[in-house]
Amino acid sequence: MTYEEIRTNAEIEALINKGNNNLGNLGYTEHGKAHGTLVAQRAAYVLEQLGFSEHDRELARIAGYMHDIGNAINRSHHAEYGALLANSILEKTDISLEDRITIMSAIGNHDESTGGAMDSVSAALIIADKTDVRRSRVREQQKSTFDIHDRVNYAVTKSNLIYSSENKAFTLDLKLDTDICTMYEYFEIFLNRMMMCRGAAELLGVKFKLTANGSKIL
Repeated sequence: MTYEEIRTNAEIEALINKGNNNLGNLGYTEHGKAHGTLVAQRAAYVLEQLGFSEHDRELARIAGYMHDIGNAINRSHHAEYGALLANSILEKTDISLEDRITIMSAIGNHDESTGGAMDSVSAALIIADKTDVRRSRVREQQKSTFDIHDRVNYAVTKSNLIYSSENKAFTLDLKLDTDICTMYEYFEIFLNRMMMCRGAAELLGVKFKLTANGSKIL
């Protein structure tokens, strides 16, 4: 089974949609197909920049696209639920046992509260997931109703993950509207996630940096 087949799988689509709807009711930002697609592409990009095989990049795409399906069950421990759901889906395909376990492990370890990078695929997934900060993830456009998560994402008017082979570092480069969100608020929400990215980058043998409005932050 390929990444393109994963994207058209009816069961996976239903789980992603249900999880995204559940989180919408809880006031979370978008966690649907747009997020899954971006994470899949970015995880593959991370491994591509470091010379990993197309096979490894394909596993990262699949794990990236499926990583939030556990939200269909519950937000709490969604990573672990997602890993189990992924196993039940993928065991019915032609994906090898070894690859299925790699995907399960990446999904099960992507949340900062319980997980961490275990191998190259999980490291790429973590970096891809935690760097998806953008205005379009905010569901409700009425600023008067924003909580801190909405403000932080809405304040990001531009976001790029860039790799420098010279510096051996991935940099999340943000343009942040500080009239909407202060840097303090950004770090209040994202510090643990950025530190998780740093750990994932170290496993891959590189560094992780953060810049905002042209200044180095991390």
